[in-house]
Amino acid sequence: MRSRTVLPRRREAVPEPRYDLLRRLGRADRWAFDRVAAARLRGLEYVLPRLSRFADHGVLWFTAAGVLGATGRPRLRRAALRGSIAIAVASPAVNVLGKQAFRRKRPVVDLVPPIRIRWKLPTSHAFPSGHSASAAAFAAGVALEAPRRVAAPVAVTAAAVAFSRVYTGAHYPGDVLAGAGIGALAALGTRLAWPARPPVAQVARAEDRADAVAADGTGLVAVVNPGSGASGGATAAFLPGRPELAIELLERELPAAEIVRLGPDEDADKVLDEAAGRAAALAVIGGDGTVNAGARAALEHGVPLLVVPTGTFDHFARAIGVESAAEAIAAYRSGRTGRVDVSYVTPVAGDPAGEERLFLNTASLGAYTELVVRRERLEKRIGKWPALAVAAVRTLRHSEPVELTVDGRELRVWLAFVGNCGYGSRGAAPTWRDRLDDGWLDVRMIATGRRSPRVRAVAAVLAGHLRVIPGYRAWRATGLEVVSRSGDLRLARDGEVSSLPAAVRFGKHAGALAVFTPVAAG
Repeated sequence: MRSRTVLPRRREAVPEPRYDLLRRLGRADRWAFDRVAAARLRGLEYVLPRLSRFADHGVLWFTAAGVLGATGRPRLRRAALRGSIAIAVASPAVNVLGKQAFRRKRPVVDLVPPIRIRWKLPTSHAFPSGHSASAAAFAAGVALEAPRRVAAPVAVTAAAVAFSRVYTGAHYPGDVLAGAGIGALAALGTRLAWPARPPVAQVARAEDRADAVAADGTGLVAVVNPGSGASGGATAAFLPGRPELAIELLERELPAAEIVRLGPDEDADKVLDEAAGRAAALAVIGGDGTVNAGARAALEHGVPLLVVPTGTFDHFARAIGVESAAEAIAAYRSGRTGRVDVSYVTPVAGDPAGEERLFLNTASLGAYTELVVRRERLEKRIGKWPALAVAAVRTLRHSEPVELTVDGRELRVWLAFVGNCGYGSRGAAPTWRDRLDDGWLDVRMIATGRRSPRVRAVAAVLAGHLRVIPGYRAWRATGLEVVSRSGDLRLARDGEVSSLPAAVRFGKHAGALAVFTPVAAG
């Protein structure tokens, strides 16, 4: 009997699940591309191709960043900067790494009407989409900082740019989605080095002060510092003063309000004290130093404080969400008030009056006080911002550590910072707070050894998230005692420098000051 050779049955190749999934996604991607590229959207045949072209090399987004920066609004400047940084991260990630790694070819454009491909389509690899990455990076960066009324139009424009890349036949939808995802991640990643700043610090809501509010401003006394916000220099004569613009708006919107202008030789504390004594509500039109003086008068007379920002930095006004005179007037009319902490520094001994020096933002020792003094000497000649730059360089070169005893511990301190409430940003000179009523003093110092590490100390100030800088200390307390071992202390409170006895104590008045706040605060 013949033996029969039995051959093994040939197995059919079964695709691995992941490759099958990729093929399905590729077919869906091409199907979606065909539908979008073949569509005719009346009115968009001319708009979308030109919008796509305008976004080449980030021109659209850097133009938008310039417009946001030119508004002068701090939140919008931060939004523009964050969006630009996000593009600087996302664009190389896509164009240098992503495209070279995947090398996907551009789609076939037979279905695309000629009007959409008037400009030559790109010849680089398709995946991921660089235009979509830049659009998403800028839009997400702006959304982290800017209010919705600004972030929404930017987001819509970014979505239109991403859609235009498919509509003009330049990319498959998958390219666009991948690019947009990378751009959004790049924007979120900026928070690691530069935490997003909350728009408004939270405050404990107080009872609405309807008794202190009148539709025409009756009972409101506004004290104006005409010199606040003045930059000095040759251009100052050609620029309208911010205080004068605020006064015009106040006179138009609240005609019954009393307006008092501080003279150049007048005692601001005395004028504010007299104004608060006859007011149902006290308004201060000026910068942080004027607001500080107004807070003392408002506290002594138990009246709510309305802050109208016209200074250079206006840290306190921005913290409560008031960035313009119009917003201040709206907060006043709402009658809504919140109670905020007030910090103080007072001599331990040697001052018969034992007077408390208040601060709403920060008190600083060491190099910062020298910087402020140098800036004030120069700003009338060259302007505040150039003076600040020159003063920073000179302070870096010449300042020396201060010999201090802090709560019984001897330290050589290059820079000391005491904040009214806990600051959310890190570093030696933080800039924003989550709350204005938490009861804490935020203490941060750069202490040195025998030699003063100037470059490292300045790096810690400029790149404040670097906690690894040697000598950097940070803690929170309800009180603090500081003694200068070399004589009197020079202290900058809310940007104003003053001299104090050698031994001082820092403390808090929790929830002591009533301030008018926008509806969004609290």
